[in-house]
Parts: sequence; C-alpha cells; structure tokens
Amino acid sequence: MVGHFNSLISCDTYYVQSSQVQRLLEAEKEAAKIVQEARQYRTQRLKDARTEAAKEIEAHKKRKEEEFKSLEGQRAGSTTDAQDAVDKDTESKIAAINDAYTKQKDVVVQKLLDRVVLVQPELHRNLTKQEA
Repeated sequence: MVGHFNSLISCDTYYVQSSQVQRLLEAEKEAAKIVQEARQYRTQRLKDARTEAAKEIEAHKKRKEEEFKSLEGQRAGSTTDAQDAVDKDTESKIAAINDAYTKQKDVVVQKLLDRVVLVQPELHRNLTKQEA
C-alpha cells in the first residue's frame, strides 16, 4: 500500500507542478504582452515627439521669417529715406554750381579773351642783353 501512496503523491505533485508551470507560462505571456505594449507606447511617444518637434521647428521658422521680413522692410524704408536725402543734397549742389556758372561765365570768358588778345611783348627775364 505504501507504493500506491507514493504514486498518489507523485500524481498530486505532478498536478501541482503542472499547474505552477501553467501559471508561470501565463505570467510569462502576460509579461510579454506588457513588454510589447510598452514598446508600442514608446514607439508612439517617439513618433508624437518627432511630430511635435517638426511643428515647433516650422512655427519657429515662420516667426523668424516674419521677423526678417519686418526688419528688411524697416531697413528698406531707412535706405529709401537716406537715398532721398542724398538725391536732394546732390540736386541742391548741382543747382548751386549752375548758379555760379551763370553768374561768373561772362567774367571768366572776358579774362580768357584778355589773356589771349591783349598780349604785351617783353623779353624773358632770363634773357640778358649782349653787346657787340
């Protein structure tokens, strides 16, 4: 009868071990499922982070382009103002030169004609008289 008892114990032990193995397999499946879900979650978070970063980069780029265009417009305005000031200054100087030309033209022409027409012949200062 002792042999029969040993076989009962081994059957009970087999069922206990079998159920423990079954529970371990189920726990392993559950752990694998949790790991897979964590990987999927991490992958999704990575994709979301990339998408969000791309949106932020695009928004930053747009802001910087608007700032650049604004500064460019301001600089163009100040350049136009400076160009207008230079043009006005140039026109006033040209007008002053034309006025001076008109006023002094006759005097200058008369001086030139006097130099050419009214020549007084005289000996050069380096020339000495030679007596024979």
